[in-house]
Amino acid sequence: MSKNEAMAEGAGEIEIEPVQAWSRLRARALLVDVREDDERAGGMPDRAIGLPCARIAELVELLAADRSREVMLICASGQRSLRAREQLIDLGLANVVSIRGGFQHWQAQGLPVAAGSLDADAADRYSRHLLLPEVGVAGQARLARARIALVGAGGLGSPVALYLAAAGIGTLTLIDNDTVERSNLQRQVVHVDARIGMAKTESARIGLSALNPTIRIETHETRIVSANVESLLQGHDLVIDGADNFPTRYLLDAASRRLRMPMVYGAVHRFTGQISVFDPRNADSPCYRCLFPHPPSAAEAPNCSEAGVLGVLPGIIGMLQANEAIKLVLGQGRTLSGRLLCFDALDASFRELSLARDPACPGCGDDAAFAGYDDIADFCAAQPRA
Repeated sequence: MSKNEAMAEGAGEIEIEPVQAWSRLRARALLVDVREDDERAGGMPDRAIGLPCARIAELVELLAADRSREVMLICASGQRSLRAREQLIDLGLANVVSIRGGFQHWQAQGLPVAAGSLDADAADRYSRHLLLPEVGVAGQARLARARIALVGAGGLGSPVALYLAAAGIGTLTLIDNDTVERSNLQRQVVHVDARIGMAKTESARIGLSALNPTIRIETHETRIVSANVESLLQGHDLVIDGADNFPTRYLLDAASRRLRMPMVYGAVHRFTGQISVFDPRNADSPCYRCLFPHPPSAAEAPNCSEAGVLGVLPGIIGMLQANEAIKLVLGQGRTLSGRLLCFDALDASFRELSLARDPACPGCGDDAAFAGYDDIADFCAAQPRA
């Protein structure tokens, strides 16, 4: 018995036709193009991920939690994919097939081809995303087209910005009017000691560009006020609240509702944090003022400089905010809209609270009326803070 015959007996099919492969993609089979990066730059089978033969062993590790998932390999003519299949079988993956005739045969049969939208850098950089059916090439392209406004480049903004940049968000707009101080470095991890005194937006831009030079970073060294809130947010897909004061949050809430833009909320205090999503595109979604109809007093909600904060806490909450933002861009999963997720760092516990839309809410209620951003700013300024 030949080696291929032995493999066929012990591991099922060896080769399948391209039309069969296209059909099996609907059943969560994984299609892997094993050609080199420069070959794939001109196009590849739709819904395929790129992984050159030299790195094919990485699939074993990546599929460790789901070794039964079918893997379909394709190359230019069908020879390299056969060799790659043998290697994966030897490494313990049993459900692997090669596509007969390779990409040439795929094209000849008129099957869908994706343009080479991901260059060699992107194919390598986002390779773990591309393996996820919920992301893949199409999802990564959505991330690359996304425009996200991040208000605050401090404790929450730092981890949010780092993970969104690493994920390949196409345009990240940073809005902050503060400068880097030594006391920030305990939790604001996008900044470093050498950049003390620099504007936080510029310091963050330097750090994020070093992490991922392929994304666009826009900066606004300014504070969100009634005169600029809408113009700063317009044109973005969503806004992330990394602010440290209530007036800014109320302005963001009003602008996000008027622009029908999701707002990813997060806040930290000493050892606790909370996160939610307010999505005005959804009629049932609450808004920020459903949670806080009026600003709490300074005694009820002191800031970090007054009450202190555990350094890792903003990292935990910020990463959860980044996760919600990525889900919103991809249209995957269940967001935290209608839910408030609370975290206690000392107890290492999460608690989820239902957060329903309030029909009497002064922001989004049935009788709510927008009187202008100046009115919101005056309303916040008039609240007792001592």
